[in-house]
Order: sequence, then structure tokens, then C-alpha cells
Amino acid sequence: MVVVGLGRFGGSLATELIRLGSEVLGLDRSAKRVQRFADELTHSAVVDSTDADALAQLDVPAFDRAVVGIGSDIEASILTTSLLSEFGVRQIWAKAVSRQHGRILERVGAQRVVLPEYEMGERVAHLVTGRMLDYIEFEDDYAIVKTTPPSEALGKPLGETRLRVRYGVTVVGIKRPGLGFTYATPDSVIHAEDVLVVAGRRDDVERFSDVV
Repeated sequence: MVVVGLGRFGGSLATELIRLGSEVLGLDRSAKRVQRFADELTHSAVVDSTDADALAQLDVPAFDRAVVGIGSDIEASILTTSLLSEFGVRQIWAKAVSRQHGRILERVGAQRVVLPEYEMGERVAHLVTGRMLDYIEFEDDYAIVKTTPPSEALGKPLGETRLRVRYGVTVVGIKRPGLGFTYATPDSVIHAEDVLVVAGRRDDVERFSDVV
């Protein structure tokens, strides 16, 4: 995996990839940043990522996956993404600072665009408005949330609560204090201190998490 740009986003991503067992080539034009991560990454180098020859010398075209974590220099972000695409890198993830920036990155070859500030803002907005403890949104208007149970479901087997019928959501798992998550069954009885993992359409899980 190649990670281009070792700022806050790229640096934390690169070190997490290492923790997960991936080999990472970290690139940045800042010698200070490269030095900071030199002992943590598999390989690292100071390079201008808009220089095709310099990237070729580092064997970047041989990689199947790359992340462009450049944020503040939009021109460099776009040019780097375009070069990686021209090299034939199969999977390119790129950080964008705006939706317009993201659309351009997609046009020049990024398969996936990440907008950390936007996505974090949307996620936090969901968490502060109801009973949600965590929120993950997927494609096709689908979401999974971690939430506390509504009062109407307490003390009843899950099958009797009719939550799926009433709200269109599925309770996937239940976490009891001091215990691990278990898969929910129709016989699972919900208690006030439980944490539920709930899946469904985004609007449905949001509506469910607003119920007191």
C-alpha cells in the first residue's frame, strides 16, 4: 500500500495499516513528516508526488492500492491522483477537502473519495440528536447504529416488541454490561442498561433512535 501525504489523516491511516499487518510505503514532500514516521512504516521517502519520474523510481506503479492523503494542496492532490491512475494503480482512495474537490478526484481516477471533515460532522450530528452511541452509514441509504433501547421495548422478548414491524429496523445484536455482544434472537429480553446494534434504512434507524 502507498500512502501519499503523511499529515494528520495520512499519517494516522498509515500507522493503523501497519498495525493491521499491511506493508506501507509512506511518501511526503516534507522531510520532517517522513522522518517522524520513518521508524513506524515499512518504507518512507521524501518526494514530490506530482513528479512522475520520482514516483516511478520508487516503484509506485507496481502497487495495487494507494491512498492520497494530501489535503491543503488541492493541485498536488489532483495531479498525484491522476498520475497514480495513469500508472494503472488498481484502487485509489483520495482525501478531499470539499465535495467539488472530491468530484474532480473521481474524474481523474479515484475510486473512493473520503471527506473526513464532512463525514465526521454528519456522524456527530446523528450522535448528538438522540439515543445513538455510534453511527455508520453505507451506500444505498443503509445504516447501522449502536443505541440504547426505547422504553417501550424494555422487559420484553424481542419478538414481542414488534420493532421491525413498527420501525422497519432489525436488532442485530445486544450488549449487556460486563459481557460481550451477542446476536439478538426473538427470545432475547431487552433491559434498560443494554446497548443495541440496529440495522436498516437510514431514515428508519434515525426515527427509531429518536424514540424515548
